[in-house]
Amino acid sequence: MTAEVYHRYHIPTAPAPDAANHPSRFVVRVDRLKLASLLLRELVHYRADLGVVLSRPCLYGVFSGPVGGFAPRSKMCVGCLRCTVQYPDMVRVLPNPARRRLGDRYFTPDAVDTVLYEASTGRVPVRGAGYRGPFAGDGWDGLWTDMSEIVRPTRDGIHGREFISTAVDLGWRPDFLQWDESGRVVGDVPRLVRLPIPYLFDVMPSSLESVELYDVLAAAAARLDGLAFVPMAYAVGATALGGHHVAPVVRRHEIDRAAGSGLNPRVAALDGWEPQAYRRLTALWPDALIAVRHGFDLDPVEAVNHGVPILHLVADYHGRAGGRFVAEALRQAHDRLVRDGSRERVTVIASGGLTSAEHAPKAILCGADAVALDLPLAVALQAEFEGECRAREQAALRLGRFDHAWGVQRVVNLIGSWRDQVLEVLGAMGLREIRRLRGEVGRLMLAAELEQEAFAGIEGFGGMP
Repeated sequence: MTAEVYHRYHIPTAPAPDAANHPSRFVVRVDRLKLASLLLRELVHYRADLGVVLSRPCLYGVFSGPVGGFAPRSKMCVGCLRCTVQYPDMVRVLPNPARRRLGDRYFTPDAVDTVLYEASTGRVPVRGAGYRGPFAGDGWDGLWTDMSEIVRPTRDGIHGREFISTAVDLGWRPDFLQWDESGRVVGDVPRLVRLPIPYLFDVMPSSLESVELYDVLAAAAARLDGLAFVPMAYAVGATALGGHHVAPVVRRHEIDRAAGSGLNPRVAALDGWEPQAYRRLTALWPDALIAVRHGFDLDPVEAVNHGVPILHLVADYHGRAGGRFVAEALRQAHDRLVRDGSRERVTVIASGGLTSAEHAPKAILCGADAVALDLPLAVALQAEFEGECRAREQAALRLGRFDHAWGVQRVVNLIGSWRDQVLEVLGAMGLREIRRLRGEVGRLMLAAELEQEAFAGIEGFGGMP
């Protein structure tokens, strides 16, 4: 026998530049006649010293092309506005109208830019100017995380000096264990699948679905040792999608097809809730953990009482679940299970409305054990929005041709960046594992409640919109 060697979990990121042209944030306009006039005056004033005359006021190289300011390179502009301050009558820096068409009202152009940077580099996006947005708003922006000041033992998890676990368990635990007189466990025992990351891959919008796309997601899940939910129609017949890193999503009328598929998954999902269909699927795959994929209108206690080990609760792509935002719906589902005393017997996966790395730890704070990603994966592969993308069946997106290896690396890079950012959150909270974050409402602050507590009674205070 050989001793088992310990390996710390690591996501190997690598550069994967954008395959398609991406619109720049700004468009730089230069009055060429005024620029030519300026150059002539400077040639005379500086006695034809070309080193001085041809120098332009941009540290980022916007005017450093072959013909300088006559053809500015807008992609390099960061919006510092130094050129407009120094030459206000000659240079204008304008928002790029093409960039405004990225994403939709919920998945904003800034969020698209961030995801593309993460997918292309695998790095944590850092802006020297700091955060420039509002400190509170709707949806996830109304939730703040409570950071501790005395967290030295866990502050360096992202750099590898201290280990912070991001592993999550999917499955079912009994309320207690029983042993017989000989010390053997009798009765129910835990049935769990452990994943090293709290990110799963959800089914894609119908307009994007293809064997090639799911093949990329399955290969990325295999490299990450994760899990990808794949519709039964694509899981059957695609040999690359038959591994344990794929969880087939089966509709009620597809159970007979699943019986003849030859698949042997470790996790599968029933799309919708029907006790009889659930019993048929568990009988078909007795060794697999069968999840129920449903909207937030499902009564979680009812499903748990039928023995469901995993609840995959789904909101739409704008984070709406029956008139509620996904964070509120998650808290209500979590509280319902806690009051029933059955929270530890089930795993809750949440999806819908997650567009940036910070949303995952906030969803876990609200009561999820893990999250399933959808649109961020499509954006990482440079899918283009065609109008508002809210519901899976109606969302219109377009995906260009891409190389398989490039697509896999882009998804791996995105998860690597998001995992590093959740490590930063855990380190700032002084937590050594992400399991301790689940439902930790004592570290969850609601901006609306804090403003009400601080400013209630002050004339003119109307609360958050």
